[in-house]
Amino acid sequence: MYIISTKSPQANLINEDIKVKEVRVVGEGGEQLGIMSTSEALQKAYDAGVDLVLMAPNAVPPVCRIMDYGKFRFEKEKKEKESRKKQQTAEVKEVQLSCRIDTHDFETKANRAIGFLKRGDKVKVIVKFRGREMAHVDIGRELLARFEEYCSEFGAVDKKPNLEGRFITMFMAPIKATGTKSADKEKPAAE
Repeated sequence: MYIISTKSPQANLINEDIKVKEVRVVGEGGEQLGIMSTSEALQKAYDAGVDLVLMAPNAVPPVCRIMDYGKFRFEKEKKEKESRKKQQTAEVKEVQLSCRIDTHDFETKANRAIGFLKRGDKVKVIVKFRGREMAHVDIGRELLARFEEYCSEFGAVDKKPNLEGRFITMFMAPIKATGTKSADKEKPAAE
């Protein structure tokens, strides 16, 4: 039976912290050195001037690698930092409309949403219903369809319009820039 102490789920155990009887050992160059006692593997690591690092604790027997642990941690942190840098954090911005919105107000809200989409943020479009407006939910759906068409060059519907209580909610996600814009995709002038 293998008993492994765990300091943290992310940390690899090294050298004397490895509390199993035998391990499968992988050399510095990736070559298989076979199954041996932990003390023997530890001695091989010390002879090479590096560390014995537990890589796969759940394997039977656990897999250890002979390597420079400081260099390994540095490379791992460097990769994580690079991946965090490449991640794009998209916020969800909200635009609220009402059933009786005027043309200019509609265009202002839609242009605001286009600005969010250009920045790479997602947009949550909400149509609010007050009082007896709930009898005319179809007007809200038409308004969202018009909104989707107005913003179609910069964003696409991520989540279709959904009625939730006194609101209809729709999510739009930005369209990734492909480089060239075609003339047929230009927005028609408002009448």
